[in-house]
Amino acid sequence: MKQRVITAAVLLALLALVVWQIYTPLFIVVVAIFSAIAAGEIMKCAKVTNRFLFIVGVATAFFVPFFSSESVLEPFVPTYTYMNFLNSVPKAAYVIVIVIAYFLAMLKDYEHTKFEDVAITIVASFLVPGGFAMFGALRDMTGYGNQIGIYLIFYGLICALGTDVGAQLGGMALGKTKMSPKISPKKTVEGAVCGIIFSLVLNMIAMILYNKFGDFRLTKMQSTVLLAAEPFIAFLSMMGDLTASVLKRNFDVKDFGKIFPGHGGVMDRFDSSLFTLPLTFIVGFFITG
Repeated sequence: MKQRVITAAVLLALLALVVWQIYTPLFIVVVAIFSAIAAGEIMKCAKVTNRFLFIVGVATAFFVPFFSSESVLEPFVPTYTYMNFLNSVPKAAYVIVIVIAYFLAMLKDYEHTKFEDVAITIVASFLVPGGFAMFGALRDMTGYGNQIGIYLIFYGLICALGTDVGAQLGGMALGKTKMSPKISPKKTVEGAVCGIIFSLVLNMIAMILYNKFGDFRLTKMQSTVLLAAEPFIAFLSMMGDLTASVLKRNFDVKDFGKIFPGHGGVMDRFDSSLFTLPLTFIVGFFITG
């Protein structure tokens, strides 16, 4: 418990630093580091031994978040300049070239590299980083410097973390009916309901505080849509957690990593958020577009 508390305190300090520097490249650099670590954790758990796949996969996962927005390098690189760079080559071209390189690496080392290794590397180096890239996409979706994007990041995180905490507390107090005993025996239906309610209450409080102190307030329509969507996003955050549990069972590991003592790896902390942030982006796109 002491180790978990210390790790949580360090993570909160890191979060405070990132929030303080959220409109600088430090924000996206931290996101990119987490993305690369998460990719490495998945490939290690899946025992991907091909060094080319591992190195290029981790490197790709690091750079994907930098493609999330034209303003991620502000104020050091102007939005217009970076936008021209991003548009100089279609993003799909990067993906195609890298995936072909993965398959060539499989052919070169076909005795030890299986198709499953390539498939896992593609997921680890593109799909997972795509979830992390939502941090940058959400921040700038309403324009660089507009605080609604920041609010949406916290909205998505509360949907994930609030649901997780509420489900744990509710499960300990009221849990009787197993939700998915073969995947995660400790999760209960009662805990899930408590988690959704708890995260909804937290998001209502966060919305009130944001509308009181934020420079760009939410309209009634935006607030209504976000609160109506919250239970669905909170529910899917639990599906993200269960998905990660299935992966760990398939890989026969308890945690994806050990970078956060007492808490596991980056994937163990962000598995639910990788579901909630993209869904938040979809909802945010409709209410701000």
